[in-house]
Amino acid sequence: MTTHRTTGLTGPAPTPIMTVKPIALPAPERGQDLHVRVSAPLTGTRLPIVLLAHGFGSDLDGYAPLVDHWSSHGFVVIQATHLDSKRVSMAADDPRRPHLWRYRLRDMKQILDELRTLETSVPGLSGRVDHSRVVAAGHSFGGQSAGILVGLRVTDPRTGTADDLSDSRVMASIQLATAGKGGDELTPFAHENLPWLRDQDFSHITAPGLVVAGDKDDLPLTTRGPAWTSDPYTLSRGNKSLLTVHGGEHFLGGISGYRAAETTDEDPSRVALVQQVTLAYLRHITGIDDTDWQIARSVLAEGHPLGRLESK
Repeated sequence: MTTHRTTGLTGPAPTPIMTVKPIALPAPERGQDLHVRVSAPLTGTRLPIVLLAHGFGSDLDGYAPLVDHWSSHGFVVIQATHLDSKRVSMAADDPRRPHLWRYRLRDMKQILDELRTLETSVPGLSGRVDHSRVVAAGHSFGGQSAGILVGLRVTDPRTGTADDLSDSRVMASIQLATAGKGGDELTPFAHENLPWLRDQDFSHITAPGLVVAGDKDDLPLTTRGPAWTSDPYTLSRGNKSLLTVHGGEHFLGGISGYRAAETTDEDPSRVALVQQVTLAYLRHITGIDDTDWQIARSVLAEGHPLGRLESK
């Protein structure tokens, strides 16, 4: 166990990792193959899975600070390039555009359906993965995708219905800088251009979850201000925890990449905080070890300069 000198949090020593990409999964109904990236430690068995959904416009190469941290500490991290990615360059009048949130969900369920295929596509990984321990994670738009897998209900703007699209194969979630309640709390821009945010119901989420929110994440999507991104914690039920990152804006210090120009609040200490708390949570919720999580809850209870961790 090592203690980070800036955060005061603890964690195990990292190990070498491998990454294979892109693994192409045929997906005729989405209009093009689903490209997937798998990152995993070189050693270890019964490795749990993190299914990570990127934010709007990103791709399977995003979020290296989180992916590298999680995989070097014992997790298989699986990412896909969703249709909203800039790599896809979807036309403004593409008929799939209003249904991007559903295509994302199909992508994630297809990955769960084809875990064996993905496992055997990575040299040396076959037989080392625990398919019974899957955590869905996501940043921004990806947080909604992860949330739906554990019970978040989104009213389909086309049908007016809010179906239960959760997946019993997912045991918990991590939602980072994710959209909150819709309705009159959306700005006109968000209401018009992001119809899948108009009506979200968090009350059916009962699976364990960690929500990460920046207290300076003042998005142009809501009239509520930064508190909006805490809704997945405050409006859901069950065993939940909230990490509030002090001074954190939408990219929480730079989680989207090591040199990401989109980061407006670049701060390695914030990134380290998010890395260590999310890893401690993953190790806790998958039953590997509870020590680092309990230390994080104690250290970040009150008065820490980087953030606050609370649970319900």
